Amino acid sequence: MIDPIRLEIIRGAIRAAQAEMDALLERTAISAFIREKKDFYTALFDADGVMVVGSMVPIFGDITGPVFARFAPDTMREGDLYWYSDCYASRGAVSHSNDQVFLAPVFHQGRRAAFVMGWAHFSDIGGLRPGSISSDATDIFQEGIIIPPTKLIDAGTVNEAALEIFHRNSRYPEQSRGDTRALMASVELGVRRVTEILQRFGPDVMAEAFARLFTRTRELVRAKLRETFAVGTHRFSDAIDSDGHGNGPFHIRLALTRTAEDRFILDATETDDQATGPVNFLMNPDVPGMALGLFFLGGDPAQVCNAGGPRALDEVRLREGSLLWPRFPAPLGLRGMTMMRFLAVLNGLVNVAGGSAPASHSAYVVIMLRGNADGKPFLMSDGVGVGYGARPNADGIDAVYFVAQENYPVEFLEQGYPVRLLRYGINRDSGGPGKFRGGAGVVREYEVLAEHAVLSLRIDSVVNPPWGVQGGMRGGTGRAVINRGTPREQKLAPLSDGTVLRCGDILLLETGGGGGHGHPHDRPATQVLQDVHDGFVSVESALRDYGVAIVDDRVDGERTRSLRAARMELADAAG
Repeated sequence: MIDPIRLEIIRGAIRAAQAEMDALLERTAISAFIREKKDFYTALFDADGVMVVGSMVPIFGDITGPVFARFAPDTMREGDLYWYSDCYASRGAVSHSNDQVFLAPVFHQGRRAAFVMGWAHFSDIGGLRPGSISSDATDIFQEGIIIPPTKLIDAGTVNEAALEIFHRNSRYPEQSRGDTRALMASVELGVRRVTEILQRFGPDVMAEAFARLFTRTRELVRAKLRETFAVGTHRFSDAIDSDGHGNGPFHIRLALTRTAEDRFILDATETDDQATGPVNFLMNPDVPGMALGLFFLGGDPAQVCNAGGPRALDEVRLREGSLLWPRFPAPLGLRGMTMMRFLAVLNGLVNVAGGSAPASHSAYVVIMLRGNADGKPFLMSDGVGVGYGARPNADGIDAVYFVAQENYPVEFLEQGYPVRLLRYGINRDSGGPGKFRGGAGVVREYEVLAEHAVLSLRIDSVVNPPWGVQGGMRGGTGRAVINRGTPREQKLAPLSDGTVLRCGDILLLETGGGGGHGHPHDRPATQVLQDVHDGFVSVESALRDYGVAIVDDRVDGERTRSLRAARMELADAAG
């Protein structure tokens, strides 16, 4: 029996190994989406492929299963490396084709003891348009090359032909080669670090530690599920606006049932049918439990993200042909929009059951600018932050792309691409008013310096803004406008591609915010005044939404009390 101190040492060691893999990949990747945006994930698994520690990102599925289905674990050898990006064959373990998975076994004295995984978004893998993601896509073949589970390295010998086929399908092969080397190096580092831990503690102690960590997470999440969900069925739904092909809205409908026998069943079968456009989210059945697990772990540094979350749910029901389980070869490239709305629906389930989840958030915005500058092709993929929902005891988070991923700095954009950023700041009034304000989105204004460029745009929550909780108001919506205020002004559809831009054109991008929590009149007037001074709330919104009158940069106390008293009188009359 492993003692608690040794267990915590091993927990810290494997978490440090995984974090070091992250750091190496971030430092050495070529593409901006990996290096600057941090669109990558790493994880460690036990000898049977069960995830023991991973990045705090709630979109992991069964990563090892697709490889095991083709390559029996008992046939694997030291120095092997396996590779895939096949969404449908992996049952959504990866959910769009840009994400490349590298998986390596770890051995100790000839005994298989663990696995190490690195996963990163490659910026261009072929397909219909540069970037391999476009709202124009109608099947997955238009979204680039698909890699089935493949043995990339056989006992130390690299399959160079397979890599060259992959790089040849990219419009930017040197970038693809650099990112491949970075991802391989990250996995190799993980193998070394786990080997060192095995040498210190031995495979039997490690296996027991892995099992204990997995069980600890599962039991914690099960306990939180029992605290939150009474026996019975709890339901919540939300919708994305469109699929870019004139269809929508598309509703995500979830039901979580706790049976008298204490089984937890998540049912998504009432979700709308799959879309023609690329907003389908092929959701691995492990994802709901992973997302709920991360919510209930609450960022506790003593816990680790692992497969205990998914195993806390007894069953996940999906319907083939739906938005969350589309039939092959439905396109998946913009699945992030649906994934973000799915996570908001999980928050809604927790709230309707009496829990304390945040209000809804916007989905991060993605633009792609492709073209030519100084005789050379370029691809600018810019993922832009949004506002997250207010929490029961705090404002929502402002200007966040997704989890730890960041907005590109101005200097990086201007040095790397033919654009000038004229404005970058908070999108005022985008955070939903509430006792706790929803997080705010951002404003970015780009001047195009290239002779010719084509723009792709993805914004959601325009028709259906993020919802608030307990009297909190909806978050603001996003928009994109070309050459605003000029005779050439053009408002862009939220999901669009093929917009041609010329040198001197100006793109105004505003992203949405999160919903508020609690009635806005319960927010202290001094805090509203501070929000106005900081640029998060306008004087007009302070008066209209928060009932706070501001005159000459000060709160008009008498008028504010009058405005807020009127709300209380209406509430008393309604009661």
